Amino acid sequence: MRRLLLATAATAAAIALTACGTTEPAADKAGKPAERITLTDASGEKVELDGPAKKVVGTEWHVVENLVSLGVAPVGVADVKGYKTWDTAVPLKNEPKNIGTRGEPSMDTIAALKPDLVVATTDLPAAAVKQLRKVAPVLNVRAADATDPIGQMNRNLDLIAQATGTTQQAGKLKEQFRKKLDEGKRALADAGRAGAEYAFADGYDVSNQITIRPFTSGSLIGAVNEKLGLKNAWSVKGDASYGLGSTDVEGLTKLGDDVQFAYIGSDGDKSSIPFTGKLADNKVWTSLPFVEKGNVHRLPDGIWMFGGPESMGKYVDAVVEALKKK
Repeated sequence: MRRLLLATAATAAAIALTACGTTEPAADKAGKPAERITLTDASGEKVELDGPAKKVVGTEWHVVENLVSLGVAPVGVADVKGYKTWDTAVPLKNEPKNIGTRGEPSMDTIAALKPDLVVATTDLPAAAVKQLRKVAPVLNVRAADATDPIGQMNRNLDLIAQATGTTQQAGKLKEQFRKKLDEGKRALADAGRAGAEYAFADGYDVSNQITIRPFTSGSLIGAVNEKLGLKNAWSVKGDASYGLGSTDVEGLTKLGDDVQFAYIGSDGDKSSIPFTGKLADNKVWTSLPFVEKGNVHRLPDGIWMFGGPESMGKYVDAVVEALKKK
C-alpha cells in the first residue's frame, strides 16, 4: 500500500477551508435548462461545470468513497483492486475503469473516459493536477487536516456533493454520522469505557522491518475516538495533515499498562498485519502488559481509515463492539 504523502502547505489549507460554490442557469446540449455550477477548490482554482457531474473519476480512495456514498458511480478509480481490498465498508456498485495508481494516474486512460469531472486531492503532485486540468475539469480537495479532521472530511463531502448535485444526500450522511457518534459514546459510557485510554495504530512488515504508525489526536480516527469519549494514549507527534506518527515495537512500551490497543489490517495485504504475524514471536511485544491482558483488538478489515462518514460510522460500530466485550 502506497505511503500517504503530506498534504500542501497551510496557505492552501486556508483556501480549502473557504471553498465555496454557486449555481446559475445554463443550457444543456438539448437546449433544456440546466444548472451551471461554479466552485473554488482546495488549490484556489475555479471549477466550472455545465451542470451536476455524472461521469466522474476519482484519483484517491476517500473521494471515491464519498462519490459512492453520494450515489455517484465513478467511471474511473485509481487502483481499483486496492480500493476493493481496503474499503469494503463502502463497496463499489459498478465496475469502474482502473486509471492507474493513486500517485500516478494515467492521463491517457482518464482522457479516454471523457469524464465530466476528475476529483483529485492535494496529495497528488501539482504537475499531475495541471495535466489533468487539460483533460477535464478537476476538483482538487484537501486530503486531510490534522487541526480539524472531521470538519475536513465533511467539507470534502460537501464540495463533491455540490459538484455532483447531491447536497441533500450529503446532509443525510453527515446527520447519520453525528447520530452514530452520539450513540457510540453512550454505549461506551454504559459499558464503563468513558475516558478509557485507547491507542489505535496500523503497522507494516516490509523487508523484515516492522513499522508502527500511531493515529494521534490529529488523525481522523483519533478525532472520532475522542468524540466517543476515549482518551488518546499516544504521546508521539503526528504530521500536520493526517495526524500520523511513527514508532517501532520498543516505542509501544511507552503506552500505559491498561491501554486498549486497536488496529485495522487486511488479509489481502499480509504485510499490514504484523501484530498477528512477525510480532507474535517478538518478546518485546508479547511482554507488553496490554498484550498479556488480551487488550489488543483487531477491528474488521475493509474500514478505510481515511474515508468518509460511512467508513467512520462502521469504525464506530467496530470500536463499540470490541470494547464492550471486556
